[in-house]
Parts: sequence; C-alpha cells; structure tokens
Amino acid sequence: MELTFKKELARKFVHFLSLFILLIYFVAADYFNSQTALLILVLILIIFLELEYFRIEIPKKIPILNKIWRYVRRDKEKDKLGGDVFFLIGGILALAIFDTRIAIAAILMTTFGDMAAALIGKRFGKIWLSEDRALEGITAEFFVDLVIGYFVFLRSSLFNFSLVFNWQIWILIIIMAVTATFVETIVRKLDDNLLIPIFSGFSGQLALILLNLKV
Repeated sequence: MELTFKKELARKFVHFLSLFILLIYFVAADYFNSQTALLILVLILIIFLELEYFRIEIPKKIPILNKIWRYVRRDKEKDKLGGDVFFLIGGILALAIFDTRIAIAAILMTTFGDMAAALIGKRFGKIWLSEDRALEGITAEFFVDLVIGYFVFLRSSLFNFSLVFNWQIWILIIIMAVTATFVETIVRKLDDNLLIPIFSGFSGQLALILLNLKV
C-alpha cells in the first residue's frame, strides 16, 4: 500500500528522535563524560531492540503498541528492524567516531534532509527520477543539508562575516550535503538511517583532515 502524505509525515516525525539523542548525549556528557553518555545511548538502543523483539517475534502480545507500529512503519519493515533502530545505531557510531560537530551535522542531515526529500517529493514532486525519488525532493534535501551545515559550522558567523566566506568550511559543508543527498537518493533496500550518518560523517571527517580545519 502506497504511503499517503499524512502517513509519511507521521513516520518522519519519528526522525525527531535525533534531537533526543543529541540532548541525552550532551546532558550526560556534561554531567558525567562522553563514554558514559554513549553507554546511556547504547542502553536506549537495547530497549528499542527489545521492543522490536516483541513487535516482530510475538506481535500479538502488545496490541496497543502494534497499532502505533503499523502507523509509523513501512510495509517492508513489518518483519524487519525499524528505521529508528538503525538511526540510533548510526547516531551512536557518529558520536563515537567523528568530531562532535561533524557528528551533529551528519545526524541532523539524516533527520531533516531525509524528511525534506520525502515530504517535498510527495507533495510537490513533478519530475520523478524513479517511482519514489522526485527531483524536487532531492533538491530540497540538498538545500536543507546546506542550511544544517551552515548552522552547525558557521553559526558564530552571524556577527563575523569573514567566517561566512571561509571557502574551506563551505567545501566541508558541501561535501557532507552532497554525500547525504547522494546516499539518500541511491539507496533502496539498505536503510539510509544507518548509512547517511556514517557516510556523511566519514566524508566530513576526511575533509576536515585534508583541509586541516578546526571546527
């Protein structure tokens, strides 16, 4: 059954999980340390995996949750792990491996870039490159990713216009945005919630090293 715009909107709302991931991580890291913060996120991941066990292995035991899951899950996720689990895994890996701002940008690009691609594509799509990829959605995702990169890496430039024209930082932002958009566009069977933060974060971290930047 094809997803309606409202159902897609409800499903993408789950992506706001990223904001809770970042909030929990930074609060825990400030109160304890980054290692403990990651352990807390892993604990949350374990809880999610346990809920998925009940949903997939013994679905008839929790009827209320089943109704929620049917509304926010795609048909292809009926007997598979949901995108939120893969998203949480991707977020944990990004925070554990990459520089903090790189990880933040990669996680937010996964959230809002993917959301823009799906919602704009379904509502305003006219030029379809495939049955579920509209040029309008792809363009919206790239633009949103650029905006995210700006606020993550250049938010202090509001009163310092020299930073706005720092071409090295813009190269970093563009590389991450292109990577995130490309992965979202070409991936069909694999879960982009896992791939985007890893690939975008890796490309951003590599650019950071090659450009000898400090962010």
